Amino acid sequence: MTPAPRPSSTDQEEGTVHNRPDDSIRVLAPTGMLGAGFPEATIDRGLELGADVISVDGGSTDSGPYYLGASQPKTTRAAVARDLRILLRAAARADIPLIVGSCGTSGTDSGVDWVAGITAGILAEEGLDLRVARIYSEQQAGALKERLESGHIHPLPPLGDLQPGTLESCTHIVGMMGHEPIVAALEAGARVVLAGRATDTAVAAAYPLMKGMPTGPTWHASKIVECGGQCTSNPRSGGVLATIDAGGFTIEPLDPDAACTPILVAAHMLYETANPFRMREPDGTLDVQDATYTALDDRTVRVEGSRFHVADQHTVKLEGARITGYETMSFSAVRDPHILARIEEWADLLRLMTGRRVEQTLGLGADEYAFDVRLYGYDAVLQSREPAQGPPREVGVMLLVNAPDQETATAVAKVANPLMLHLPTADMNHLPSLAFATSPAEVERGPAYEFVLNHVVDSITPTDMFRIEIEESVHHG
Repeated sequence: MTPAPRPSSTDQEEGTVHNRPDDSIRVLAPTGMLGAGFPEATIDRGLELGADVISVDGGSTDSGPYYLGASQPKTTRAAVARDLRILLRAAARADIPLIVGSCGTSGTDSGVDWVAGITAGILAEEGLDLRVARIYSEQQAGALKERLESGHIHPLPPLGDLQPGTLESCTHIVGMMGHEPIVAALEAGARVVLAGRATDTAVAAAYPLMKGMPTGPTWHASKIVECGGQCTSNPRSGGVLATIDAGGFTIEPLDPDAACTPILVAAHMLYETANPFRMREPDGTLDVQDATYTALDDRTVRVEGSRFHVADQHTVKLEGARITGYETMSFSAVRDPHILARIEEWADLLRLMTGRRVEQTLGLGADEYAFDVRLYGYDAVLQSREPAQGPPREVGVMLLVNAPDQETATAVAKVANPLMLHLPTADMNHLPSLAFATSPAEVERGPAYEFVLNHVVDSITPTDMFRIEIEESVHHG
């Protein structure tokens, strides 16, 4: 059944048809993030079930801005290589595409090249002949400033209008691609697509959309499989297989001992979404308000009724990070029952005395550096949102200093060192002995970063902000 041409109304479900559609497309999602690991047997199971494509996310912003700001991967090379080797072998054996999104954690150009280098080594070692495409998503501040000046960059809540200086301050900026650049690479003959920053769903949606599957079920299925087995009864046991057809999709775990249930599948729309019924993609909005979830058996779920509303303007979301300063951390532990009974008072005194000593010894005012004191085991995570119930048995005291340069940050931490080791409460007539976790106590963390972009760019075309390079396949004898 071939979908009708795209309607003019944005309230109708439809998408561009690239090829004559198959009856169904099966998407194998092995894990939530490349390098996180999965049982190799689950990939064999996915191939036995007839997988048409393997899709896996390679990154995330969940772990904070450092990985984008520094353009460094969160995962180890060995872990990524282990997963890639299994997936490349499987893709070659079944003659199906392998798609990896947000390579190198943040999807920077060097992240794509890092994963591409690992891939090239594996292909050579395994004697595999697979054509590889790299899709670069990193953006230049100068080009974005031109779009900003022409009124084509818009803020998302809670940020306000973007300032040119913010773009210039970023160490790295990426654009979050939709499915279209991935489709372009596949249509150009790529068998392995290594994409820069992409929406988690685009990685899984690209191949089914290319094959003419309806947009509503495709985007909904892609949302459910984005984290591999998280929608199953045992997320640690491997990924899932989604089968998309003209009327909806079915989803089942790759581990025969795990199960998908209607509640587990429906609940994944709550994950990382502001609205559990609607989710924006670059070319439109997924709408699952009328979706139904039916158990076909004790481990497989059928979903129908998902829709997709095509947007009037295709947009690309920007992510950018900049350096906020340099950090040094110290960590000590308190077991003294007298201090623990007055831990908030003691922490306030530590803050006061640290500020005074830094001004006395380093001549620094409060506006020239910053520091934070967190009481782990007491209120470090939720602070006043969860009042403590009685004195704790022990508390870990973390001092985190931020300064314009590393030397200053460490100097402040060293000034605080004697206080974190021997500071008494106001009513004590002796010096207590606390305990540092490390020697030396000061741990230099290097540059610290913050996210500063939460904006979208009006696309000229769905692919114009991304660069696709396809390597010529080389036969390995």
